[in-house]
Amino acid sequence: MPSSPHQPSSQPPGPATIADVARMAGVSTATVSRALRDHPYVAATTKRKVLDAVARLRYVANPHASRLASGNTGTIGLIAPVLTSWYTSELVAGVEEVLSDADHDLLIGSASTRQRESMFRGDIQFRQRVDGIILVDVFCSEEGAVRLSTLGVPVVVLGERLHSVTSVAVDNAVGAALVADHLVDRGHHRIAMIGGQSHIDVAHNVPTERDAGFVGALRARGLDLDPTMRADGGFTIAGGRAALHRLLDSPTPPSAVFSMSDEMAFGALQALRERGMAPGRDLAVVGFDDHPVAESVGLTTVRQAVREIGRTGARLMVESLDGDAPVRHVAAPLELVVRESSGS
Repeated sequence: MPSSPHQPSSQPPGPATIADVARMAGVSTATVSRALRDHPYVAATTKRKVLDAVARLRYVANPHASRLASGNTGTIGLIAPVLTSWYTSELVAGVEEVLSDADHDLLIGSASTRQRESMFRGDIQFRQRVDGIILVDVFCSEEGAVRLSTLGVPVVVLGERLHSVTSVAVDNAVGAALVADHLVDRGHHRIAMIGGQSHIDVAHNVPTERDAGFVGALRARGLDLDPTMRADGGFTIAGGRAALHRLLDSPTPPSAVFSMSDEMAFGALQALRERGMAPGRDLAVVGFDDHPVAESVGLTTVRQAVREIGRTGARLMVESLDGDAPVRHVAAPLELVVRESSGS
């Protein structure tokens, strides 16, 4: 019997798609995408099935088509209240490095003052669809994190320890305690602190955690922080300069000062120069961050690997997108770096 001129073909007409590969391999399009990126979550046997199907269909990956087939946008949203600070720009740079390698785009946005207060409550809405959300220094609290966990996309929060969504942060209290112990060990008893942002209305945030860690460590060493030795520097260079001038005008000025950020510490160093005083000799100054400028001005500070925090957050996001990664907190390391500003 002669064969029919219309026998069905084993391969669809036109270029093969990711959906064709998925059907032939007997897996989902998301698994195909992960297998082609050599993701460790894909079993070796599954990867072989996918690669065999790719070879038989002569499939050529198209990132845009793959995203459409899998229902993903390939875009991660990142929101921070302030995008112009060194800290935030370093975090974003780390995030971008990892997401770019993973073939994801980054959509960056900031928030107005009113929107920021809404963010603190965990009330966040995006006008553009994204596959995941990274929040930087939002301080949403655990109540807000619970709301974030219901958004339907992976969420990673940088700068705050949380339980309901994945988070990455340093232990600010521990870092501040390192400073207190260092200054007491150097023989200081009249110690001041330059902080700021006391308006933040959530219990756990950077200023309150560093305050608590510093004061608690001083008390453990038998010292109390005199209320007159507190000054608000607003986490800016100008604010740190003005704050130290106020502290030095006190009837009993400090012999040492802890600045909650390096940028405020830079302002404090400027104030010392204006008075003809030398850091480390006339006043010990310690910061927090290890800003790139800190080494050049000899600033003793608490080092946090800011860009690596961004990289870690982005890796956790990619893991969440590629598989069933558990919600967890990653504690970033801290280190006290001693330089000339706190004395020899």
